[in-house]
Amino acid sequence: MAKTLLTTSILTGLFCAIFSLMVSLVAVQLSMVAVLLVSFVSGFLGSTVAQLVQRWRDARKQGELT
Repeated sequence: MAKTLLTTSILTGLFCAIFSLMVSLVAVQLSMVAVLLVSFVSGFLGSTVAQLVQRWRDARKQGELT
């Protein structure tokens, strides 16, 4: 369980870091509302991607996917 937690946390952090780099390239100056919205979207998508990757890895371990 600790390995799963660590893996999803690392994946979420990496996703959010890359997402924030892309946003900083697109928008030089954002309002506070836009920053909050981007932060929420980044965390939401990062968590979703991390969970999907973890499920894919678990299914692959169990032989469900090739």
